[in-house]
Amino acid sequence: MAASQGVRALFENPNGVFLNVSKLLLTYADNILRHPNEEKYRSIRIGNPTFFSKLLPVRGAVECLFDMGFEEAETHLVFPQTASVEQLRRVRESIAAERDQRLAADRMVVSPQAETSAGTSNTSTDPVPAPASAPAPTPAPSPAATPTPTQLLAPDAAPPANSMVFLRTLQSNFQHVLLFEEPALQQKALSCIPHLQLTTGAKERLTQARRADPQCSLAVPDMLVMELLCWFKEEFFSWVDCLPCSRCGGRTQSAGSLPPSADDLSWDAGRVEKHYCDACQHTTRFPRYNNPEKLLETRRGRCGEWANCFTLCCRAMGLEARYISDWTDHVWTEVYSASQRRWLHCDPCENACDKPLMYEIGWGKKLSYILAFSKDQVVDVTWRYSCKHEEVLNRRTEVQEPWLLHTLNRLNAVRQQSLSADRKKELLERLLVELVEFISPKTPKPGELGGRISGSLAWRAARGETGAGSAVEAGGFVFVPTEAEKEGKLFHLQYNVTQDSYLRVHNGNELIQGWEKAAWKKDSVFRKVEHDWQMVYIARTEGSSSGNISWRLDCAPMALKIKSASVRACGQTFHSGEVSWSVRSGQGTTPISGDGQMQVIPSISGATEMVVVSELRGGDSWQHAQLFRRSLKDPEESSFEILVELEDA
Repeated sequence: MAASQGVRALFENPNGVFLNVSKLLLTYADNILRHPNEEKYRSIRIGNPTFFSKLLPVRGAVECLFDMGFEEAETHLVFPQTASVEQLRRVRESIAAERDQRLAADRMVVSPQAETSAGTSNTSTDPVPAPASAPAPTPAPSPAATPTPTQLLAPDAAPPANSMVFLRTLQSNFQHVLLFEEPALQQKALSCIPHLQLTTGAKERLTQARRADPQCSLAVPDMLVMELLCWFKEEFFSWVDCLPCSRCGGRTQSAGSLPPSADDLSWDAGRVEKHYCDACQHTTRFPRYNNPEKLLETRRGRCGEWANCFTLCCRAMGLEARYISDWTDHVWTEVYSASQRRWLHCDPCENACDKPLMYEIGWGKKLSYILAFSKDQVVDVTWRYSCKHEEVLNRRTEVQEPWLLHTLNRLNAVRQQSLSADRKKELLERLLVELVEFISPKTPKPGELGGRISGSLAWRAARGETGAGSAVEAGGFVFVPTEAEKEGKLFHLQYNVTQDSYLRVHNGNELIQGWEKAAWKKDSVFRKVEHDWQMVYIARTEGSSSGNISWRLDCAPMALKIKSASVRACGQTFHSGEVSWSVRSGQGTTPISGDGQMQVIPSISGATEMVVVSELRGGDSWQHAQLFRRSLKDPEESSFEILVELEDA
């Protein structure tokens, strides 16, 4: 039997590490095989010191338990009655065979006395590697005096070149969140919040949820989070692209920065934007305040201001919250759900709750480091927000992983010196549950596929966060209706081959540059510009016998379906070249003409997705089958069009 992925990862550990942890894994398996009817052997507490210190940090160890059949159940790993004992036995035999082989090899080359010495050395000095998908913790050090930046650096290696910059960022954020704990500031925030209205709304939400699902285990605080998010975005805070002119009220544009005043600095606004009005030549200042008390007054800004003020509001309402900083330039909040025993992602800019993969999948962000800061703890939560762990690991090059792990543990030890033993235990148990959660990448949910909605279209496009397509495979993109398209119940896409751009009409006339950027699949095709003939088109690559290109629309993530759809496509052939067009869905395939006329597709009504496909073949030359042939002198005419009327699913 081929070894599972977890077993293969386990085998990659150094010999001493493997021998120690394999013995523990075999013990877990043998207990179940020898005592199949005793429940105590089917459950492993994540907070168990042996599990925590000897198994959790080792690459592949927890994955092996999952391969055996164990499942995650809040604070425990459980081997259910329905799990396959044969599968458990197969994984156990793979580990045992490797262990026996290594022990036999050791006995052949080392005398018994030397073997004992080598084994002791391996156990005590070999570094314990972190799992491939997430850095694992080491037990928190004993409380100590406040360390200097140099003392926080990993003791066994030279400091990374930019570790001090990274450390200052960590310390700055860790210190900043203490502002949210000031009683007077929380009281000021509470005076701005309609807490009675929100609490009443939360209770109503919970009542409705329990009517829909009598087994619902959520509580009022869970619903309060959603009420608070909605109120904050819809009524309290406002987004700023460019401020209205403070003199004439006209439109301004960003024109660089201005020096901060003493008052700006007193409210932690070290950066001041200059917004210039062309109409009256007046400059409006936009200080980027970091002090949440000031933000309760201004009630405006971008994601930094939103997350700052929203996290304060959460704490004022008695919710346990922490501030999340994404090194790829975004910030948001997490709120702890006691009923679900986990942290919930909350983005006030988007009014989004529990959609952690929306940044990587919906926005297309290339994540690296995401850190959570609270009054008691700083945690690396990157792995909650990614389903592409290997890609993320390859981008984490700013500091060494052992240094980061050591530094976070030291920062936490200092911050937690004055905490009670019960609180420390609670924080440790939560951390262990999180680490188990991080091991297995999650699958994106429907609500995590859309692009960003906060900010102007130009601002979102400049950041690459419009969500025009969600990468689901190499080179493949899916159009998912945006909130604007859902509200208007219309998706309208046009492609102009001369300008090589897509126009998404009912999403604020959003432009997507480049024919490849919005293609679902493509094979052996390219865009050809004939400067001598002043013509442009898409054709097969030279030497290929066929080529194809397709575009995909998926309405399911927005709880929509297709009411009606029309497609306008065009192709041109020479000699024996062929171009074929079709529209495919789960309901079948409909051939369409490529005569440049809008064609209704009646068979697709009721489907939740559609794919428009074009195939090019035949002819004596790659030029004998072409799509969208146009003169470069006709830049305004679109060459391809999809018009879909939507309705609620």
